[in-house]
Amino acid sequence: MTKLSIVIPVYNEAATISQLVDMVRAVEIGLDKEIILVDDYSNDGTREVLQQLEATHPNVIVLLQEVNQGKGAALRRGFETATGDIVLIQDADLEYDPKEYPRLLAPILEGHADVVYGSRFLGGGAHRVVYFWHYLGNKFLTTLSNMTTNLNLTDMEVCYKVFKREVIQNIPLRENRFGFEVEVTAKIARRKFKIYEVPISYYGRDYAEGKKIGWRDGFSALRCIVRYAFAD
Repeated sequence: MTKLSIVIPVYNEAATISQLVDMVRAVEIGLDKEIILVDDYSNDGTREVLQQLEATHPNVIVLLQEVNQGKGAALRRGFETATGDIVLIQDADLEYDPKEYPRLLAPILEGHADVVYGSRFLGGGAHRVVYFWHYLGNKFLTTLSNMTTNLNLTDMEVCYKVFKREVIQNIPLRENRFGFEVEVTAKIARRKFKIYEVPISYYGRDYAEGKKIGWRDGFSALRCIVRYAFAD
């Protein structure tokens, strides 16, 4: 049977991670599932929760980073560990709903795509109204990325990205933080993989609820767009 590896970078998500893992385990996709949780040196009790989850559920793998390095570094470690035929990125908060896995997986399972991106802007799903400037910044960065990759993505910064395992494990990645989104997009475009985009819903958090990305990450993404426009 085809196997799906779900890679979840985690940092200080003690309040949500158990619920998220329950949601991932519950979704029916007709595939074997491997849930890889990579803790980026949390200090709020998340590590203890993760170890309990690993002890309770045989398909849960927990990896502990020795220092805080960032989302990109956590994802690299998860990708290296993945054994599934398909690899899907899931954030540890509750902004993205695992019930949408069938929609995300369909283009790969049907033989059309090597890579699938979700999109919060294509329509077709619930979308929490939160921050105008985040929306504008996302559209700006996606447009600049598209100009350098010649893609027509609508949501380059989205969490939900799905890859054939041989695709993601053979792309050299270096960005440790949120620059991962720009880097991986540039590198899959350069390698001419078949990319599809599907609409998803979005249940965004505000900063009081634990949202972590900020304006500094936007400037980092801009730097990465310039860097990977000219070098691999």
